[in-house]
Amino acid sequence: MTQREAQILQWIQENPLISQQELADRAGITRSSVAVHISNLMKKGYIDGKGYIIRTAPYAVVVGGVNMDIGGTPYAPLVGQDSNPGRVRMSLGGVGRNIAHNMALLGLDVRMITALGDDMNAQKITTSCIELGIDLGPSLQVPGGTTSTYLFITNDKGDMELAVSDMEIYDHLTPRFLATKEQLLNNARLVVADTNIPAESLQWLAANCKAPLFVDPVSTAKAVKVAPVLGALHTLKPNRIEAELLSGVPIVDDRSLAACADALLATGLHRVFISLGGDGVYAADYLGGHQKVPCVPARMVNTTGCGDAFMAALAWGWLEGLGLEEATRAGLAASAIAMEGTETINPELTAAAVRARAGL
Repeated sequence: MTQREAQILQWIQENPLISQQELADRAGITRSSVAVHISNLMKKGYIDGKGYIIRTAPYAVVVGGVNMDIGGTPYAPLVGQDSNPGRVRMSLGGVGRNIAHNMALLGLDVRMITALGDDMNAQKITTSCIELGIDLGPSLQVPGGTTSTYLFITNDKGDMELAVSDMEIYDHLTPRFLATKEQLLNNARLVVADTNIPAESLQWLAANCKAPLFVDPVSTAKAVKVAPVLGALHTLKPNRIEAELLSGVPIVDDRSLAACADALLATGLHRVFISLGGDGVYAADYLGGHQKVPCVPARMVNTTGCGDAFMAALAWGWLEGLGLEEATRAGLAASAIAMEGTETINPELTAAAVRARAGL
């Protein structure tokens, strides 16, 4: 599906009685061009006959951040207030985008809701998502806005020295905007959200989204957004510090780890997967299941993106009907595969690879 077809299909989903002229006016194209796009959507099986009867295959939605990451590493020790020869690299990032990318690699049909500017970075992100099969049609483009950008500089050993984060565009992902996507969200098999979106928007999702809601807290600073909505979530994936913050239970041993998980589940949360770094994951659910699962053996090349792969595998595993321990093993297998890649996303991640590494 092309980006224009995805946009037209989205408008039809929101208003099945919309006319071709209204679609043309919205898109800024001719009515005859709209007719061609609708004909293509019918041929591809997205629309069935007159009246815009929409055929919707099972899909998942990701609501969250998409970044353009720009990093610089000098060849020699940094010299302050001067130009340092080195290497500058640009790459696509953002927790939501990374999770969506991994979900697509696992074979899921993924729609993404994010906010983009109308700049060159937005074009790069859109092109990449089309190539990956991630549908950005439901996302918001902000006229004159700057696509979320993360700029960082490391020292010559690769340790970060400073960074600038420009993520104000996510303020446009308001509850009012999300309300225009309510049908898309409620027809999804599941929804994954990160905490880059405003707190009130996460609260709107928790109150209005009928599909199971999975949330990645992202960071300690942003995890506080999750506290008011814990009881409305299906799955939460915090690390040890985030779990302590949200539960109020310090983790000092296995007993307190279980107490922390129980405190989170007592809010109404269905499942929690607490990342313990090299010690694996502690998983628990509202049915009384408690499992501490060790890491899957892997050759460590790059740990960036392991958590995003884990969350993607949790989503995949839930759709596959995996139990608590099996889902945890799948998440750890995906993390191991991610760790063995040189980039944030390892293209070797597939459902078959996860099943093999997890022993499923």
